[in-house]
This record gives sequence, C-alpha cells and structure tokens, in this order.
Amino acid sequence: MPTDTPARDERLGWIGDAEAFAPTAAFNYEVAPFFTKWLGDLAADQKASGSVPDVIPDVLTRARPDGGGSSGWADAATIVPWQLYLSYGDARLLERQYPSMRRWVEYERGAAGPALIWTTGHHYGDWLDFASTQPGGDPGRAATPKDLVATAFFAHSADLVARAAAVLGNADDARAYRDLFERVRAAFQHTYVAGDGRLSPETQTAYALALEFDLLPGGLRQAAGDRLAAAVKQSGHLTTGFLGTPHLTDALVHTGHVPEAYGLLLRRDYPSWLYPITRGATTMWERWDGVKPDGTFEDVGMNSFNHYAYGAVGDWMYRTVAGLTLDPSAPGYKHVLVQPHPGGRLTSASATLTTPYGPVGSAWTLAGDTFRLAVRVPANTRATVRLPFATLARVAEGGRPVAAAAGVTRAVQDGEAVRVDVGSGDYRFTYPAPRLAAVVRTPPATPPADGGRHP
Repeated sequence: MPTDTPARDERLGWIGDAEAFAPTAAFNYEVAPFFTKWLGDLAADQKASGSVPDVIPDVLTRARPDGGGSSGWADAATIVPWQLYLSYGDARLLERQYPSMRRWVEYERGAAGPALIWTTGHHYGDWLDFASTQPGGDPGRAATPKDLVATAFFAHSADLVARAAAVLGNADDARAYRDLFERVRAAFQHTYVAGDGRLSPETQTAYALALEFDLLPGGLRQAAGDRLAAAVKQSGHLTTGFLGTPHLTDALVHTGHVPEAYGLLLRRDYPSWLYPITRGATTMWERWDGVKPDGTFEDVGMNSFNHYAYGAVGDWMYRTVAGLTLDPSAPGYKHVLVQPHPGGRLTSASATLTTPYGPVGSAWTLAGDTFRLAVRVPANTRATVRLPFATLARVAEGGRPVAAAAGVTRAVQDGEAVRVDVGSGDYRFTYPAPRLAAVVRTPPATPPADGGRHP
C-alpha cells in the first residue's frame, strides 16, 4: 500500500497522499501493477453510500457505515485511475474502477445537495498549509475554507468521470457527468468568484485549484493567474498544504508566471522544498518546518521526516523543467509533448522515461545565447516539440534547417516559440536564443533567502 510514513504509529494507506503523488510516482516507477492492486482494495472497502475511507486498506472505519468521505482524500477514487490511464494508456483498469469512480461522485452529489456547494461532512482540507502550522495554529484549520476545497474537488471528480465514460464508450454517462461538472462549476463561480477574477478568499490554494480544475470563466483565467502570482510575490513563499501544493506551480506556469514558479522551486528559506536540504534532509518531510529555523523540532506526535505528499512537485519538474509531458488525447505517451520552460538560472536539464513504447528523452542546455535540445522519440510514437523563444528561420536540426530535416513533418512559428512535429527517432535542435538566455539569467521572482545561490 502507499503508506504515508514508516516513522510513527500510523503506517497507514492515507489516500490523500497517494492522490497527490500519483503523477510523480508514475514518472519514478512503473506503478501500474502496484496501484491496480491498491485501487482494487479501495473499491472493496468503499462504503455502501459511495464514501471512501480515509485509509486503504480500511483499518479505521470498517465498522462505520459513514466513515471517510473527505474531499481531496477520497477523490483518489477518481484521480488515481485517471492518472494511470494517462500514464500507461490501458483502459482496462479504468473500466474496472469506473463503478467505484461513479459511486464516489454520486456520494459527493448527495453530500453537496441541490446547491452543489459541499458544506457538510468531515474534511481535512488543505492539510498542513503554512497558516495552520504557525504558532497557535491547528493543522485542520487551513486558510482556504474546506467548502471551497470540497466543491472544487467535487467538480474535478465529475469532470474525470465524464472523461472516463467517454473513453469507455458510455456516451450517456459522459453527457450526464459533463453536465454535472458544468453545473458545479457554475455554482463554484457564483459562490467564490467575483467578476474581476478575484476569489474569496484570495489564497494560493484557492487560485491554484480553480485554475487547474478549470473552474473559472475563460475570460477570467489570466486575471486569476495574475492574482495568484501577486499573492506569491506578497508572501515571498508558498502557503499551500497537501491539496494546493501539487497544483501551485502548474497554475503559475499555465498563466505565464514561470519566474514565480521557479522562485518557489529554488527558494531555500522556510517554507520551501529546499529548506529541508539546508537542515540535512535526504527525504521529503511531512511539514514544511519539521525542523524549525531555530533548530527546534515540530510536535513529535506528527512530524514525519519521510512523508511523500509534498514530493508531488517532482511531476512538475519532469514536465516543466525537463519538458516531458504526456498528451491526454493520446495516453501512454503515444504522442509525446516535449515543451521545456527554462528559467531560474538553470542552464541545463534532462529526463528520460521508459514508456510502454520505449524510452523517451528530453535534454537541454543553454550555453551563452545558444539553446540546444536533444529529443528521443520511441518507435511507433510521435512527438510535438516546442522550442521556447525561437525563430523558425534560425532553428536547425542535425545541422540542417528544421523544416527540411529528416523525420520532421511540420515546423511552424507559434508566437514566441517554434512548434515542430516529428516521428520516432533522435533529434538535435539548435538555435540562437538571446531572449531565452535573458529570461533564464533573471533571478527568480521570489528570491531565496541565500541571495540566489542554488544547488
């Protein structure tokens, strides 16, 4: 089972941690067999009401018909199967889990009531966010209201069930759950979103979930992204917990705030991903301040130093820093998107992933003003490569103009980037990129406390 910590008396399969980390896990290992077994346990322990227990296997609420049902945690019932389908392209698990996915969304519908705003039940919310771990804080009282978080995950799960139904050829369910998603999204907007894109409340988690779960009108997405970036700049650090953190850097990048995302990634002061390293950590911590800046420890009753939830940023690093991204319309990496977003003074990054078709790779370097990107595309697949801050006439592949290179089926200017479609094979793209070099050399928008010295 995916256990949250081996370090104290829990050692349980907390499903919120698994939900947050599943995309990163699918990069690190071939987890299809592991999660297939575990999702079978989840379906077996799901309550008659459709509620999902907080831990799987259920050793806490087995005798309680109403046990579990915490939003963000129990949404593992929909999120993990969908992630496995995207990562491995195998619809059989999706088909097996579909009844469980559907039952969970029907439970959410009943809990939310006719207004479709989920205000009832027990929820962990944005567990262990920055505000709740301050002196006098309560880990269960995060800055983002639990009803906003619960409603956002309700909408997201309805969306995923609609997508799963479409994949499985169930057109009636696809239409019904697409309609449910649209109605929950409308209720979310009516309750939490102002006409200028301002959310109530204006927390990083609220903006990240609204943006990444597609809960905002299209015309307000950029305004909301700008407000998220402003919130990050104002605090100077992340303020998110278990549910907001996996979506924070994506929400920034998807609204054009790449420097702010790198600023969070490379920050070394508390709270940050690199702060534990300054304290000698070699594993991910449960709390941002497991060891406090003054050298003292957090509450020993809940202070694991081997706790993987915040490690969900690994998925973003593979996709955004290195550039390896799957295409949801061609799951299992049948079509690969190679689209690195360099920044944060990093001058190189690389990643290789063993897909069902073979190894796919992306490796880039920036030397002076010259950008080089090496791409490997497995047999029987294709890829779309996005070259940032490139001019079509100045891009070469293998020493030839990119439009005339072997294996290239299309090369077009796409705004400030060049987009290239290729078949299987190895490619070497090179071009002068002074504007990209200027972006990369600019200090991150939320500078770390050590003045910008990064590992």
